[in-house]
Amino acid sequence: MAHLDTRETQQATRRFIKQAMKLPMLEPEHEQILARKWKDQQDESALHELTSAHLRLVVSIASKFVNYGLPMSDLVQEGNIGLMQAAARFEPDREVRFSTYAGWWIRSSIQDYVLRNWSIVRTGTTAAQKSLFFNMRRLRAKINDFGATMTHDSRTYVARELGVRLEDVENMEGRMEANDRSLNATISESSEDGGTTEWQDLLICDRALPEDEVSSKLDGRQRVNWIANAMTHLSERELTIIKARRLTDTSVTLESLGATLGISKERVRQIEHEALGKLKGALIEQTGGDPRRAGLI
Repeated sequence: MAHLDTRETQQATRRFIKQAMKLPMLEPEHEQILARKWKDQQDESALHELTSAHLRLVVSIASKFVNYGLPMSDLVQEGNIGLMQAAARFEPDREVRFSTYAGWWIRSSIQDYVLRNWSIVRTGTTAAQKSLFFNMRRLRAKINDFGATMTHDSRTYVARELGVRLEDVENMEGRMEANDRSLNATISESSEDGGTTEWQDLLICDRALPEDEVSSKLDGRQRVNWIANAMTHLSERELTIIKARRLTDTSVTLESLGATLGISKERVRQIEHEALGKLKGALIEQTGGDPRRAGLI
């Protein structure tokens, strides 16, 4: 996906990083005081001081994701969102340093941004996919596997290290190797009319044509009417048997119907057979002798 990263944006990002690195770090006691002021009193000045002192943490974590082709400015902004989420949820009573707690939120926010924007197709939707996306390259480098295609041993190693299925590794490998391609990208030029062939020209739609869909719906309605009219040719007992045996989600057994109607199950089978014959004859008569139109073939 295309992301704008103009010269002015790059300069502004560098200024932000430079200023963030100049801000003093907080002592544990002062950090606790600021966190309590924000949590208990909603002191915005305390919140500002607390988060400003950890902007260098945002920059540090964001810099680890620049190899995914996204602007540093966007990564820092997403990290700042994670920092604010951490400040909103931080519990001073747990006696944990704010940087430890905030680091998880910052990293999570940046990772979600990378996954949303690295490709048009959503890349990581499960825990296994996310783990593979952010760790596969590192693990491949660890075993000096720099080939265009991973070997079976490499896939097995990655799957074992991350605790995922081998199938997940193979699928993620394919996703990470395949670049987004515009449907308007030119494939070739036509020598006859000087035009060009684009990728979208080769896409095949497996849906029915609009006129076929309309025709199918109209035919379906007509068949319903034909069947309804054909049912009027049946006696009450025949109608009961056909409905129970053919027009319900769960077919009633011959024995059960026989017990209800006071006849043997063999007699129920005979009546059903005769009723189906009547229906077939009535349908063929309504369609001018064409069983195909009636849906019987």
